[in-house]
Amino acid sequence: MPLKTYKPTSPSRRHMSSPSFEEITKDKPEKSLLKKRTKKNAGRNNRGKITVRHRGGGTRRKLRVIDFKRDKLGVPGKVAAIEYDPNRTARLALVFYVDGDKRYILAPVGLNVGDPIMAGPEAEIRPGSALQMKSIPTGTRIHNIEMHLGKGGQIVRAAGGSAQLLAKEGSYVLLRLPSSETRRFHGDCVATIGQVGNVDHKNMELGKAGRNRHRGRRPHVRGVAMNPRDHPHGGGEGRSGIGMPGPKTPWGKPTLGYRTRHKKKPSSSMIVKRRK
Repeated sequence: MPLKTYKPTSPSRRHMSSPSFEEITKDKPEKSLLKKRTKKNAGRNNRGKITVRHRGGGTRRKLRVIDFKRDKLGVPGKVAAIEYDPNRTARLALVFYVDGDKRYILAPVGLNVGDPIMAGPEAEIRPGSALQMKSIPTGTRIHNIEMHLGKGGQIVRAAGGSAQLLAKEGSYVLLRLPSSETRRFHGDCVATIGQVGNVDHKNMELGKAGRNRHRGRRPHVRGVAMNPRDHPHGGGEGRSGIGMPGPKTPWGKPTLGYRTRHKKKPSSSMIVKRRK
């Protein structure tokens, strides 16, 4: 998907780029697959306490019900449209199945309107097909990967993402994830063939603060620009460094490189090679 650039009619336009939306074939979403979004919390938890800072506002949007489980086994379908989803970086493919069912799936690279789609053991090895990883050839690029049997795809779902199936070891398979981490997964877990579409998303330049506000991202003030009472990095005459051994959060906790992963976390036993 190519990016669209603009003439520098203003400072914000000079470096701005946005998607061309050439691959989008349908403007309005499928009504039967829409869901009303619950009330926005602006980063607050159930007690009203802000647990994620710099969130709030943003454009109103509805949720699309996406088939991450790919449990429509053995039923052939056809791609009816490629659509935009405001809730994620990837594009969606609207699939019409022969039994009349309609579902959204993540649109991989190379999947076009009219292409056949199937999930299950008899599915072909082609973009959009979903099958158990033990049935996928070694070296294949996959996405929307299950971590627990029957739970549905949980990882490798962002635009341009893909994992590579490296080897098969008994009832497990070995994957190299986008983070460069090598990890074991059960061979019965389901994954989708191909790389997630909208590959150029990472090259997009917002260009101005307003586009971040539309996404619900509020301004993020640097700690060194604050007063000492507001942040450990604050204070000092003129521009100054943080003035302490390591950077900290506003509440004095170590940050930026501070390791928070527990050694005895259950998932660690499946990691073969950690990310760099």
